[in-house]
Amino acid sequence: MLDLIIRNGEVVLADGPKKIEIGIKDGKIAVIAEEITEASADILDAAGQYVLPGMVDTHVHISEPGRTEWEGFETGSKALAAGGTTSYVEMPLNALPATTNKAALDLKLEAAKTQNYVDYAFYGGLVPGNIDDLEELDKAGVPAFKAFLSNVGSDTPGDFESVDDFTLYKGMKKLAELDQILCLHAENPDITSKLEAEFIREGKVSAMDYPDARPVFTEVEAVQRALLFAKETGCRLHIVHISTSEAVQEILKARAEGLDVTVESCPHYFAMSAEDVEEIGAYAKCQPPLRKKADHDKLWEELLNGNIDWLTSDHSPCTENLKTEANNLFEAWGGISGAQNNVDLMFDLAVKQRGLPIERFVELIATTPAKRFNLTNKGEIAIAKDADIIFLDPDESYTVTRENLYYKNKHSAYEGRKIGCRVTKTILRGNVVFDLEKGIIGEPKGELLTK
Repeated sequence: MLDLIIRNGEVVLADGPKKIEIGIKDGKIAVIAEEITEASADILDAAGQYVLPGMVDTHVHISEPGRTEWEGFETGSKALAAGGTTSYVEMPLNALPATTNKAALDLKLEAAKTQNYVDYAFYGGLVPGNIDDLEELDKAGVPAFKAFLSNVGSDTPGDFESVDDFTLYKGMKKLAELDQILCLHAENPDITSKLEAEFIREGKVSAMDYPDARPVFTEVEAVQRALLFAKETGCRLHIVHISTSEAVQEILKARAEGLDVTVESCPHYFAMSAEDVEEIGAYAKCQPPLRKKADHDKLWEELLNGNIDWLTSDHSPCTENLKTEANNLFEAWGGISGAQNNVDLMFDLAVKQRGLPIERFVELIATTPAKRFNLTNKGEIAIAKDADIIFLDPDESYTVTRENLYYKNKHSAYEGRKIGCRVTKTILRGNVVFDLEKGIIGEPKGELLTK
């Protein structure tokens, strides 16, 4: 006897949507057929909706422990569930201490184990002075590592630090030995920090000034340097939250030459441009910055041409005062709260408005990141995979309001925006954890994922 049957929906498989049924047993997909005749304890009717694998979001900042007032596992994972994410990989910074050794990882594991409404994993960090910690983090099961070729952190003890070139080189050699992936934030820190200081001195602190203070070439140069180091060391590489077409093209050239490198971008780089920041303000500030319209349009071409491997939220929350009390955009906290509006926003923009094939959309949000990070039970609707499934109503329009948000700090760059579709149900390993009418359902059922 099956535990659950999903009927009447358009189920999106690798070769496209099909009017078929899904049978679930013990948290796994057990049957996929035009009609399932076996008995079932429960039936879910997906009439009029797409049935998709849950999003695998590999770029989330939760900030617990140490800065839990920014975002905690409970509120962050609720927002992810409500937005259609069923697995996430949490970045090693913004929490205190940063996840750069086994002791810090253990603190995070303890804090997370009873609070998550979706499945989760943790990055290890590469920072100056922790080369000897990388192997222990690898043995503890982290699926990837993260480093910053940009300014990051603070003077607070235990906070994350940017890598210098020597640390990057030695770290990549070690991670190549471990067959690990290094994920990099790629911006030239020396140029961007000095340009920003110069702009502030000159009073050029508007939304249109900000991308000029972190120009396209500073992203491209950092990507080129990372690719050169990867070629020299043999380290597998992933470039996070790319904002420019020029950087994507450098990655494609390196891949054609045999480098093992992938690239992600984020919904905010497609949903908004620098021109929109003039109206939205600091809630839409991020790093790399939202680009001006011409660069924004070129990035859309890269996505639609299949040159971006997957999408992530880069959910980077903070207390609201860090957005509202700054003297200008340059001084405000640089991060966008986006975990709850990945699937619906990008489905609307890419599939509904621009004709992206829905099976390609599933690759972008689920299948490709799951494969790259070796999350073998995640990322697609297929026999024996975890029953991580979402329902999406392509015709259910709604406006983002604070009352909708599950974040600890209920602000969003998308507040007031109308989105032309909506996640109506999220299922984690066969359990409904979010329903549009009922909200979050039950106790946290999220489990730790290791490589």
